[in-house]
Amino acid sequence: MLFAFGFSWPFAIAKTYRAKRVDGKSPIFMCIVLVGYICGIAARLADADRANDWLCWVYLLDMALVSTDLALYFRYLRKNNP
Repeated sequence: MLFAFGFSWPFAIAKTYRAKRVDGKSPIFMCIVLVGYICGIAARLADADRANDWLCWVYLLDMALVSTDLALYFRYLRKNNP
């Protein structure tokens, strides 16, 4: 799921960037996804055997993508709503 979800974010980011509109985007959903990723990382780090697991890097990459989309949301929200 992490790979599929992470694979879809660049397309969403590109669409937002090209359209410069945020219609249909949900910042609450993106924040919930970020909290889920944070919990996933915390769970991986809490298990001492998996502390340096490669999966943490996947979580971080996905968090960066979602954060980028969220930043674009707020940037274009202000531009679309004067």
